[in-house]
Amino acid sequence: MTPDHLKKLLDAVKDGSTPVDVAFEHLRQLPFQDVGCAQVDHHRELRQGMPEMIFGEGKTTAQIVRIMQAMSTKGSNILVTRLVADKAVEILTMFPAASYNDEARCLTMEQRPVEVCGRGMILVISAGTSDIPVAAEALLTARFLGNIVEHLYDVGVAGIHRLLARRELLCSASVLIVVAGMEGALPSVVGGLVDKPVIAVPTSVGYGASFGGIAALLGMLNSCAAGVTVVNIDNGFGAACAASLINRV
Repeated sequence: MTPDHLKKLLDAVKDGSTPVDVAFEHLRQLPFQDVGCAQVDHHRELRQGMPEMIFGEGKTTAQIVRIMQAMSTKGSNILVTRLVADKAVEILTMFPAASYNDEARCLTMEQRPVEVCGRGMILVISAGTSDIPVAAEALLTARFLGNIVEHLYDVGVAGIHRLLARRELLCSASVLIVVAGMEGALPSVVGGLVDKPVIAVPTSVGYGASFGGIAALLGMLNSCAAGVTVVNIDNGFGAACAASLINRV
């Protein structure tokens, strides 16, 4: 339930168009709902300003469907992250209004229009083409949370002129999410070019000595550029949530 939905419900009780018993049924499971495999947090949007979202990795199709059913009955918009394509196909047969983005590995179902609530544009940058899946997750999540989002892909430090040619786009962003694997140098470069918050996302892309993204993570944590913060390896979702909170009006 969104703040607007709650206000409308209370106004309806106040003017007598909705009986108290009906309103009580709406509110009875508002904080959370036990669906057996999960405790669905219907109160999250009222409390945090962003809805309950579903981490798909490790969950069975049946578990995801059960959670989605609980959320859909409340009129919630739904985002499932880290969802493999074969599970998505099964889910789409039960929720034909949903859509799947195979690049981002995310499924969304919008039951109400996404209201733009960001004060500016979030720019998602990837160092290489191999980093795009994590960048796409960040892009899709940020849009789902009500932000205007642009992207700039394959502008890593191996050809820094590609990034420098887009200075105008860099400077127009309110928040920048910079996704990079290998040695993870790109966020430091971007952080040295802009006066806005930079959220660095290390990816597990790279050869053996990258240690599955640990090298990029440590490089970003040791960034010499002021104002760069770092999320976990491959966590485009977490970066988008942080950027959305920073960008909120």
